[in-house]
Amino acid sequence: MDDVQLLRYSRHILLDEIGVEGQQRLLASHALVIGAGGLGSPVALYLGTAGVGRITIVDHDRVDLTNLQRQIAHNLARVGTPKASSAQASIAAINPDVQVLPLIERADAARLDALVRDADVVLDCSDNFATRQAVNAACVAHRKPLVSGAAIGFDGQISVYDTRLPDAPCYACLFPPEATYEEVRCATMGVFAPLVGIIGTVQAAEALKLLAGIGMSLAGRLQMLDARTMEWNEVRLSRQPQCSVCAASRAAPASG
Repeated sequence: MDDVQLLRYSRHILLDEIGVEGQQRLLASHALVIGAGGLGSPVALYLGTAGVGRITIVDHDRVDLTNLQRQIAHNLARVGTPKASSAQASIAAINPDVQVLPLIERADAARLDALVRDADVVLDCSDNFATRQAVNAACVAHRKPLVSGAAIGFDGQISVYDTRLPDAPCYACLFPPEATYEEVRCATMGVFAPLVGIIGTVQAAEALKLLAGIGMSLAGRLQMLDARTMEWNEVRLSRQPQCSVCAASRAAPASG
């Protein structure tokens, strides 16, 4: 780190758990962010301000006026522009040293496989089960930690799925891909604006801990927030031996 970086990241460096070595690990890391909306906005901004060296942001959508109630990486001047590019501009305005790659696309399974292989941590900030399942499958295949968040109405949830750990479940252990789920969208259900900020910020914190090698992650724990009462509840998760996604992969060597 040069003198400017030592000053910029001084409040991290002062933390015994991070220090110079931890900050250098962040600077050398690559985070993959799926979605640049309500969750992806605080995720991208905090990863950028914290100095994660490379951030790839994947989102096919464009900024809409209805997004601005909660998607803090965007502004009125960027309505109609791609969300991934808007998030890149917001990060650059705070920390131009971070390399941000905006991908304006809806990543399918094959594309996600390639993107996840190159990442150190993956943050799922998407809003549909199909994408979440595809992201999880790629993370399991390459044994990359997945930080997954969701928020709708006043209810949010957050967990880490890290199959590098022997007893940790994957996302499909909790939500089997063969099951049927009712999709709920902000456009029809609504969402409390600060809720996505809370969940997204926790996602960023979990990712930074994983990258810096500090603390204990949420692997094996699902935290759920009711923002009406601001009450958190935690459920312990266990690996499912018959999981259709991670059971077979645990016996095979990691790819990539």
